[in-house]
Amino acid sequence: MIDLESYFARIGLKERPTVDLDGLTLIQRWHRLTIPFENLDIPLGRGISLAPDAVFDKLVTRRRGGYCFEQNQLLLRALLALGFEARPLLARVWLVPSDTAPPRTHTLNLVMIEGVPFIVDAGFSASHAPPQRLEADTITTGADGIRYRLVPDPIYGWMSERDGGDGFRPQFSFTLDPVAPMDLEMSNHWTATWPGSRFTQNIIASIVLPNGSASILNRDYVRTNRSERVEAQITSARMLQMRLSLVFGIDLSNDEIDALGLF
Repeated sequence: MIDLESYFARIGLKERPTVDLDGLTLIQRWHRLTIPFENLDIPLGRGISLAPDAVFDKLVTRRRGGYCFEQNQLLLRALLALGFEARPLLARVWLVPSDTAPPRTHTLNLVMIEGVPFIVDAGFSASHAPPQRLEADTITTGADGIRYRLVPDPIYGWMSERDGGDGFRPQFSFTLDPVAPMDLEMSNHWTATWPGSRFTQNIIASIVLPNGSASILNRDYVRTNRSERVEAQITSARMLQMRLSLVFGIDLSNDEIDALGLF
């Protein structure tokens, strides 16, 4: 079970979403606008627990953020409690060109609406694709003007592609194979502990904004909307602490900021 009322309060929903595409779009959008994507517990040495109570306590009760394994578990539990037909999928992230297939280090959700499959993702960094119907080459446009599409792949099932103005590029690939809880545990453990993982090597935070996004990668801060991109350097521990709090809603103590090791 999940405390839906507390979850709705966390994401700012005042009415119970309908169990249809409109409701699915609404709950995913508000989730992304309010719960930041972040990996801070990894550099803080706490690890990432996927125990449902731990995820709920972190993202809802303590008003922190999380990365895909936490975000999409929380969204999935809410959708199931509302009466949606939904299940998790695992994906390979292709943002960095490679001659070999990347591991399955991302999870998203498959949701059926009146027998029609949609993919729904609450945890792919700063990207926000609205629910996408699982069909080839149909273009979905986010509030920031970025376009997304799904393309069949003969080896990897489906490829999610993103066009931010310079043409469509691969984001992640996925199949519709059943995913067991231990599959998610294994992928989460590797992502959170492997020395070469992006999440063990960097400080990462992002949040979807009404018409864009904001993100931190170590000392680099970027804020975008439909018409502009602002980049800035974070030059002190105090600036990092304030930026995390004011933009992302992540409140860390002085000791926690120091433990991140950026300054």
